[in-house]
Amino acid sequence: MNMQAQRPPLLEVKRNFELKTTLVKASSRLPLPGSKLKGGPDQMEDALEPAKKRTRGLGAVTKIDTSRPRGPVLSTVSQTQGPTAAQKGPKKTGPRGYATVASVLKNPKAAPAAPAAPAQKPGTSAAPMVAGKRPGKRPAWDLKGQLCDLNEELKRYREKTQKLDQENQGLREQLKEAQEQATVLETEQNTLARELASVRTQAEQSQQKLETLCARVLELEECLGTKERLVQELQKEKLELQEEQKALATRLEEQEKRLQASETALSSSEAEVVSLRQKTAAQVTLLAEQGDRLHGLEMERCRLHNQLQELKGNIRVFCRVRPVLAGEPTPSPGFLLFPHGPAGPSDPPTHLSVSWSDDRRATLTGAPAPTTRHDFSFDRVFPPGSKQEEVFEEISMLVQSALDGYPVCIFAYGQTGSGKTFTMEGGPGGDPQLEGLIPRALRHLFSVAQEMGGQGWTYSFVASYVEIYNETVRDLLATGTRKGQGGECEIRRAGPGSEELTVTNARYVPVSCEKEVEALLHLARQNRAVARTAQNERSSRSHSVFQLQISGEHAARGLQYGAPLNLIDLAGSERLDPGLALGPGERDRLRETQAINSSLSTLGLVIMALSNKESHVPYRNSKLTYLLQNSLGGSAKMLMFVNISPLEENVSESLNSLRFASKVNQCVIGTAQVNKK
Repeated sequence: MNMQAQRPPLLEVKRNFELKTTLVKASSRLPLPGSKLKGGPDQMEDALEPAKKRTRGLGAVTKIDTSRPRGPVLSTVSQTQGPTAAQKGPKKTGPRGYATVASVLKNPKAAPAAPAAPAQKPGTSAAPMVAGKRPGKRPAWDLKGQLCDLNEELKRYREKTQKLDQENQGLREQLKEAQEQATVLETEQNTLARELASVRTQAEQSQQKLETLCARVLELEECLGTKERLVQELQKEKLELQEEQKALATRLEEQEKRLQASETALSSSEAEVVSLRQKTAAQVTLLAEQGDRLHGLEMERCRLHNQLQELKGNIRVFCRVRPVLAGEPTPSPGFLLFPHGPAGPSDPPTHLSVSWSDDRRATLTGAPAPTTRHDFSFDRVFPPGSKQEEVFEEISMLVQSALDGYPVCIFAYGQTGSGKTFTMEGGPGGDPQLEGLIPRALRHLFSVAQEMGGQGWTYSFVASYVEIYNETVRDLLATGTRKGQGGECEIRRAGPGSEELTVTNARYVPVSCEKEVEALLHLARQNRAVARTAQNERSSRSHSVFQLQISGEHAARGLQYGAPLNLIDLAGSERLDPGLALGPGERDRLRETQAINSSLSTLGLVIMALSNKESHVPYRNSKLTYLLQNSLGGSAKMLMFVNISPLEENVSESLNSLRFASKVNQCVIGTAQVNKK
């Protein structure tokens, strides 16, 4: 506030100093007092000419004409400013009265000047000067009068100069005071700046200390809360210990009473001690036998699991109805019915009813044909709304049997477009909700194998994927130049005297995670033979067989298990007429359909022969049954999915598929046996 209050005087001193400098420069150019004009009118004119130019009309300017021979004649120049300049009122003075001086210097025309005297003859005195008016012009020959006027004017300027010197001296003193005051203020400012910096530094240090103290306070408060909780827990524990002490004291009293009562039976107590020592030794022995018992329990689990699967049937048939796709006609409400089980709606359905009327059986009178109803019973029926997860949950225990050493074979049977490939491999796009049985089964096996590793079991998995097209085996995992060389793949025994079958020139890929299986499935989809038929735009024209050879070993027990898991997507089972489009290029489709129906018929004959316990089973009648003969016999577990279409236009093919599945469901192939090495 002090610095702001002192700023106006400093500005005033600066202005006065500039004004003083101007006045000094102006006064230095005026003629000094007491100087005389010598040399006549020419020298006087030369001396007065610079002053006239600097003062800009502060007096009359006289020129001496020396051209005339007789006496000098003066010509007077009229004044450039009238008497009105003298009549102007004085300016208001600023601080310390310096505004008047500044106004005089800025406007020299306004300065008062001695009026010129009127012309007189030589020897006469100067005419008196009227106040406020200039005297008349002096004649050119009146040099004395002109000299008097100049002397008076010089006297006035000298007085002004003295006055300005005094004012200049005052201004210098004020400037000196202002400079001293500015020096003091600057010193104070520097001192205050240093103090401000010191105060800021102290404030920052104080702020840091405050933050440190706040953090320390929070830490101490947290520690205090922890201590308080610990004290409460200790107090609670103390109360519990006190109660326990009381109970122990009571028990001690009772024990003392009992001790007094048992002193008479000391001998029997010693015998009891010996017995306890024997029990301790028995427990030590029992701990050594826990591993054996755990292994026995695992074997019992496998046995009970296998027994449960046998109770369900070593040949089971599931029926799955696919949903109606976009653009397909909606079937009539009573076409497909799913009656509830014995336990009501909560019981999974096991029956399927197909009701339809054959227009070919219409009466001659034009009356509609009567409705025919066909009832079928299976181990499980999945309506169109069933999810992939629900389907796999039903077969997960069967997949577990493959890990326990039992051969497992799962088929997907049905006409073209009924959803077989979707059931086995899943839908496109990699949606986890649409994954089929193959990726879900392998994920389940990898997870269970990892859990069994904690019990000493180690498992290895080797995958192969082939297709049987027109009774020719092709490798779906072939890459590079090996693509399309399916004729080189043959089914052979692994070695002399071995019952295990293998496919020559086919890739057997070890797998250990889901990503490796996904890559194999993607490669197989690209290599599989498909074609367009009258039933479907893209129909699988071959049987695809995914085989996973599982090998398990328990090194500590010397046990080894080995069994295959077979997941088969069969080709479309439609008859020749609906699926065949006549034309010169359809001969290949005709041969494909004949080969497909022949292999499916052989599969039915093999299952019937196994069920009837016939001495000869026609495995070699088809490449499909020959490849799967070790997974179809009495030591294997088999499951067939019959997939049907929900459309009424496919009712004939749906009924054929359901009838075939019903025959398979009535077969019994005996008790499965574990494959031990």
